[in-house]
Amino acid sequence: QVQLVESGVGLVQTGGSLRLSCAASGSIFRLIAMGWYRQASGNQRELVATITSDGSTNYADSVKGRFTISRDNAKNTMYLQMNSLKPEDTATYYCNFKSFRPLGGRNDYWGQGTQVTVSS
Repeated sequence: QVQLVESGVGLVQTGGSLRLSCAASGSIFRLIAMGWYRQASGNQRELVATITSDGSTNYADSVKGRFTISRDNAKNTMYLQMNSLKPEDTATYYCNFKSFRPLGGRNDYWGQGTQVTVSS
């Protein structure tokens, strides 16, 4: 049973920085990609950034140049470094791991969510 545990709950001021972590426990078979999503109150969950098994990254336009996604394969951990934070970055952030199943199909694992609040 794979579980994703997030850390990095934070209240920061505009322009501040925060790093989120997502650690996976359990064995993951053939990882496809990892990613961060966020959901602000009253909005749908949206993609923030992804990183594939070969290290390719992708960012939402709203965070390009400010956020950096990275991973530590040895620790099965993913990070999101958030700089120059803005009030509109306030949301609950979720980590996600996608992997293949041994006998076909895919798994989609989600963290419990961590609140990031940026004060103006």
